[in-house]
Amino acid sequence: MKMSEKLISAEEVVKHTTPESCWVVLYGNVYDVTDFLSSHPGGSKIILQLAGRDATEEYDPIHPPGTLEENLKPEAKLGRIDPQTFVQTSQPAAKDEKKKDVDDLPPLESLLNLNEIEELATKRMPEKAWAYYYSSSDDTFSKSFNNTVYKDILLRPRVFVDCTKCDTSTTLLGHKVDIPIFVAPAAMARLGHPDGEAGIARACSKFGAMQVISNNASMTPEQIVADAKPGQIFGWQLYVQNDRAKSEAMLARINAMSDKFKFICLTLDAPVPGKRELDEKQSFKNAVKVASGVKATDEPSRPGGGGVGQQLFFGTASDLTWKITLPWLAKHTNLPIVLKGVQTHEDAYLASKYAPQVRAVILSNHGGRALDTAPPAVHTLLEIRRHCPEVFNRIEVWVDGGIKRGTDVVKALALGAHAVGIGRAALFGLGAGGQAGVERTLEILKAETETCMRLLGVEKVSELGPRHINSRKVERDIFDGDAGLETFGLWDKVKSKL
Repeated sequence: MKMSEKLISAEEVVKHTTPESCWVVLYGNVYDVTDFLSSHPGGSKIILQLAGRDATEEYDPIHPPGTLEENLKPEAKLGRIDPQTFVQTSQPAAKDEKKKDVDDLPPLESLLNLNEIEELATKRMPEKAWAYYYSSSDDTFSKSFNNTVYKDILLRPRVFVDCTKCDTSTTLLGHKVDIPIFVAPAAMARLGHPDGEAGIARACSKFGAMQVISNNASMTPEQIVADAKPGQIFGWQLYVQNDRAKSEAMLARINAMSDKFKFICLTLDAPVPGKRELDEKQSFKNAVKVASGVKATDEPSRPGGGGVGQQLFFGTASDLTWKITLPWLAKHTNLPIVLKGVQTHEDAYLASKYAPQVRAVILSNHGGRALDTAPPAVHTLLEIRRHCPEVFNRIEVWVDGGIKRGTDVVKALALGAHAVGIGRAALFGLGAGGQAGVERTLEILKAETETCMRLLGVEKVSELGPRHINSRKVERDIFDGDAGLETFGLWDKVKSKL
């Protein structure tokens, strides 16, 4: 019998639960992960909490296929768990109290808005998934304000207008989409439902919607786009890693699928993780106690409770700059660049100076998950309109964060946005009903957007403009200092000499 086929008893596995000898069971195989403890992105503590038992239930939803092979040496696979002994001695994972009897839950078609979908998802999803999706940083002000700010913008409907027809189609980076709503990059979709990011992709295909896939997706990019229809549009989010070779290898994979992936979405609004307390608290629930400070001598310190967000961000580069990162990207991809996380008119203006490599920006504060009290996208939109409206002619401006109604979509478009993104809404749709839940989410938003456009007297997205809204109440709260754009003049002169 080969070594990889050796049967190992559960009694033997449970003996290896220390930093000096750490074994786990995954998919029926026994692995010695001792040497991997110090380099695990989530830190050694989380692995030690799962040591000596079957960790498949915790591991599977947040790790794409191939992760084991990529990070462990072949000899780390010690053999197969003996099922007869495993049943008798293994410690089953604690049952998740959040899961409810499906018979007690309402059908998707009875849900009429995104709040009701989120409510259903909260009942159906594991608590760990809900906490990761729902959480935001510090006092959660930015997350809430992202949405409530739209209520301070009033609509100005015109009457005696033929509103029989309504066309929500538009173009993004030259590619036609049927709705001006895209799915923003949102990580770990399989935490909420097994359909994962592939289920979101299939839902998007039914509505002609664009999907930006998270760098931290729980499925591989190849799996996610496998069922894509001809013409379906995807973007790939990039978190640049400290180990640039890893990012370069991923860019090469995306370049090879340029028939589906049409741009790289470089995320800038979270160079370090925010303090997401609700997510971090989950690391203390249903966990085997591990001595604090247990880590390898060369393992970096990880502040906070080590929630899913902390784990995913570890290894992300925080040294990105205009002058270094964009030229580096140009060496490794010919795909257009979309900069996600712009929060001031100054940075939007500077981004527009890097066209045509930079084709769009996404105004976003990371869903309130990074810097709390950072401005909502609407504020930045109004800043651009006031201080540097020429940006709208140079690059496309997309927004992300706080969208819960079709009226929110229309208001953003009227202020100059080309499209609006939904992140949590797609994940909660997935949690509520898998692919069908995401379809219901998009169905609701599309119908609400059409109703709003018709009641405004607008037939096409391109017809929307500032005269369709009254944003005076919000304008009083936006940044009112000097534009500050003249400071970039010196940089322009320097660049012209390079």
